[in-house]
Amino acid sequence: MTEKLNNSNEMTLPDSSPRVLGLTIVAAVMGVLVAVAYLPAWQPGLAASILGDSPKAYWFLSRGSALAAYGLLWLSMALGLALTNKLARAWPGGPTAFDVHQYVSILGMGFALFHGLILLGDRFMNFHVAQILVPFSTQGYKPLWVGLGQLAFYLWALITLSFYVRKQMGSKTWRWVHSVSFLTFGLAILHGIASGTDTSTGWASAMYWVSGGILLFLLVYRIAVTVAAKPRGRQLVN
Repeated sequence: MTEKLNNSNEMTLPDSSPRVLGLTIVAAVMGVLVAVAYLPAWQPGLAASILGDSPKAYWFLSRGSALAAYGLLWLSMALGLALTNKLARAWPGGPTAFDVHQYVSILGMGFALFHGLILLGDRFMNFHVAQILVPFSTQGYKPLWVGLGQLAFYLWALITLSFYVRKQMGSKTWRWVHSVSFLTFGLAILHGIASGTDTSTGWASAMYWVSGGILLFLLVYRIAVTVAAKPRGRQLVN
């Protein structure tokens, strides 16, 4: 898929975006149905993990999908910063980076939604739908930190949906909405550190430090590029 640059050097969304998104959702649903139908037969112990007296699969799936969602949010942020500070022009190219930036954001939001909803099957947490969907309502388990993660999801959804109404919003408003992604990532990392059960492990700590450090570098580089470009702009005007 390709993106086109118009005369104002802005990217336009591909017409096939809704179709690709629909196909992605259909593929995900079909994959889940196949797994539910055949995995218990291939792995007998899996049925007990899902339907037994102490099912653990829901908790493991929630943890795994949380890591996937975090990684995709980080990648989307990194690509967004690489686009604005022009690093993406070197590799993989502006149009390709914008495509990937858009789709990993959509995919990551799907993993984040799965991360929350799959906990409905966990008997230890014993969440109900309202606690999953309403921020700060999980009174039985770290409501503040879980609520921050829920807020991050809704902000992420707003940013992702803005891809499809960019023309109606206008470029200035669209860029302002996308600046909220920094808050989204901040809330997500606080949620992960404070409410995640893997935070104390070495690999999880390394993941947060490395991912956060890379984004900080890209942000500082973006600011430096912007500041350096302003004097040249004034000279051209003079």
